[in-house]
Amino acid sequence: MDDSPLTFLDEEPADPESAADADASPALFIDDTDRYSRLRLIPWWRQERLAAARVLVVGAGALGNEVLKNLALLGVGTVYVIDLDDVEPSNLSRSVLFRTEDGGRGKAEVGAQRACEINPDVRMIPFQGDVITDLGLGLFADVDVVIGCLDNREARLWVNRQCWKVGTPWVDSGIQEIQGVVKVFVPPDSACYECAMTERDYQLLNLRYSCPLLRRDQIMEGKVPTAPTIASMMGALEVQEALKIIHGLPVAAGSAMVFNGVANQFYTTRLPFRADCLSHETYPQPVELPLSATQPVADLFAAAQQTGLAGPLTLVLERDLVVSIGCPRCGWHIDVHRPRTRVSQAESICPTCNKPAQPEIVSALAEDSPLAALSLAQVGIPPYDIVRVDGIDDSGFFLLAGDRGWLEARSQETPKAPVNA
Repeated sequence: MDDSPLTFLDEEPADPESAADADASPALFIDDTDRYSRLRLIPWWRQERLAAARVLVVGAGALGNEVLKNLALLGVGTVYVIDLDDVEPSNLSRSVLFRTEDGGRGKAEVGAQRACEINPDVRMIPFQGDVITDLGLGLFADVDVVIGCLDNREARLWVNRQCWKVGTPWVDSGIQEIQGVVKVFVPPDSACYECAMTERDYQLLNLRYSCPLLRRDQIMEGKVPTAPTIASMMGALEVQEALKIIHGLPVAAGSAMVFNGVANQFYTTRLPFRADCLSHETYPQPVELPLSATQPVADLFAAAQQTGLAGPLTLVLERDLVVSIGCPRCGWHIDVHRPRTRVSQAESICPTCNKPAQPEIVSALAEDSPLAALSLAQVGIPPYDIVRVDGIDDSGFFLLAGDRGWLEARSQETPKAPVNA
C-alpha cells in the first residue's frame, strides 16, 4: 500500500526543485474561471455531452427539487419539468428551491426559475399539468433520459409505458420517512417498473377509481411523511444514474438500490423480468405529419390515408375518453370530452335525482364517428403526441410535428419570478 500523502491537483508543489522536474511532463492547466473546471478533471467527463443533453423531470416536489438543483449544477443543457401542483407551506421543510413567497405558484415554474438562478447556462422548460394527460409522447422520444420524482403508482406506470414505447431510459425513485429506493430502467431489454408490480399493486391502483371507472375523490396522494435528508440522497442517486446514462457508462438496468436510513443499510437487488409484461410495447419510428393537436381528428385520418394506410381507419386513444355522462332515470345528460383520469366521481352525480349517472367511455374513434369532427385535443390528445391509427391490415404511428413550434417557443421562455414576489 502506498503511504504517500495525497496531492491535490490545484496545490503548488512544496519543493521548487520538484516543480522543475515536473516541467518535463505536460503541464495540467486548470482554468478557475470555468465553472465546470473541477468536473472536467474526471477522466470520462464530457461537459459538451451534458450541455447537449435533454432531460425530462416528472414531478417537482421534494425529490424533484433535488434533481433540478443537481442538473443545474452539472450544466445539463435542456431540462423539461412537469408538475400538476402549486407550492404550499408544507413543501417548505423539504424543498430546497421553494420560498415562502412562492405560495400558490406552480411547483414546476418555481423549480425551473430557481434552477436557472443556480446556473444560467441551463434551459428549464416548465409545464403546469398532468404527465398522463398533458405531455405528448414526442417529448419522451426527444429526451435522453427521464427522471421520475413521483408519488403514485398510476403516474409511474404511465411514464414507464411511455418510455418503453419510444426506447427512452428512465430513473425512478420513491421515499418515505428516512428510507428510499432508486430504480433504473433501460428499454427494451431490462426489467421495467411494471415487471415488478404485484397483484397488491394493481389492487391499490384500482382503488383510485370508482365502479363507473371515474376517479375517486379525496384520495390521499403525495402525503407520505418524508425528511429532506432522504430526498437529497435519493435525488442525488437519480441524477448520478442519469449522468452515467448520458455519458454512455454502464448502469445496473432493471435493478433497485434500496436504502434503510434507520439501520443505515444499503443494498441492490435485481428486479424480475416478465416476458409477457404489458409495458413491453415498442413503437416503430413514427411518420411526421404537419398536424397539431388543435386540428380535427378527420385531418389525421386524411393524412394517414395519404401515407398509404388502408381503411377503414380507427384512432386508438391511449387515454380513455369520457364522451358524456347521462342519467338513465331522469334523462339528465352532459357532454364531457375529457380523459377518464381528469373526470372525478363527483361529476357523475346527477344534479336532478342526486344519484350516480353513467359515463360513456371510449378507447378508440372510427373515422365515421361524429367525434371525428372534434379536434385532437378535444378527444384527449396532447400537443406533440405520437398517435396510433389502425387500418384494415396494418397500423400507422404518427408524430404531430406541427406542435414542434409550440414546444420550441416554450423553450425560449425563461421562468421568472412575479414582479410582486
